[in-house]
Amino acid sequence: MDGRRVAYLQAMGLDVWLERGAPVPAWPEATPSTAGGVMALDWAGLEARVRGCRDCELHRTRTQTVFGVGNRRARWMIVGEAPGAEEDRQGEPFVGRAGRLLDAMLRAIGLTREEVYIANILKCRPPDNRDPRPAEVGHCQDYLRRQVDLISPAVILAVGRVAAQNLLETDTTIGRLRGAVHRLPGTDLPVVVTYHPAYLLRAPAEKGRAWADLKLACRTAQDNAG
Repeated sequence: MDGRRVAYLQAMGLDVWLERGAPVPAWPEATPSTAGGVMALDWAGLEARVRGCRDCELHRTRTQTVFGVGNRRARWMIVGEAPGAEEDRQGEPFVGRAGRLLDAMLRAIGLTREEVYIANILKCRPPDNRDPRPAEVGHCQDYLRRQVDLISPAVILAVGRVAAQNLLETDTTIGRLRGAVHRLPGTDLPVVVTYHPAYLLRAPAEKGRAWADLKLACRTAQDNAG
C-alpha cells in the first residue's frame, strides 16, 4: 500500500493495518495548496497563511493555530509534535508543565525561551492529542520548512518521537536516534534528538539521557558557529 493511499484512508478517520515487518510508507508530499508560494513568504505572510489555513480537517476543531514563538534569528530551533489543549487555547507551543520543564532544560544550558525559536510539526491540535496523521503532516510540512529556512539555525533540537521521526523521515525509534547528529533531509542543517518533556515528567530517570542530548546539541551549535 503506497503512502498516498495510507494518508487518504487515515485522513478519512479509518485505521490502516500493515503486515508485521512491512515498511512504513513515506510521508506524502505537501499538497499544492500549501506548497504554492509558501517558500517565498516572509514572516508576516507565512503567519497569515498559517492562521487562515483550511487545508485539512483540523481547522474545524482548533481554537486557533499555533504558529511558533521566540527569536526569529535564533541559533537554536526547537521542534515538537503538535499543540495540546493548553497550547491550542493560548496559541503558543510548549506551555503547562511540559513547557516549564523545557524552559528549565534550556536554562540549564544557559538559554531562555526568548533566545530560541519553538515550533511544532503541526500548527493545529489533533483531537484528543492523538498522533499526527501523515496527511496532516503533509499539509503542514512546508510551513515548518519555511520557518527553518527563514531562521537557518545552527542546530535543530527534535523533541520527542513524533517530531524526530517526521523531521528525519524515518520510523527509527527515538532510542536509536538519540546520541547522534543527523541532517535535516535535503539540507545540511544538524538535528539532535531528545525526549519530550512530557515523557520526562513521567520517566524522570531519563533526565540524565536528556542532559546528554542537550550537551550534544550545544557542541553541535558551537561547531556551526559563524
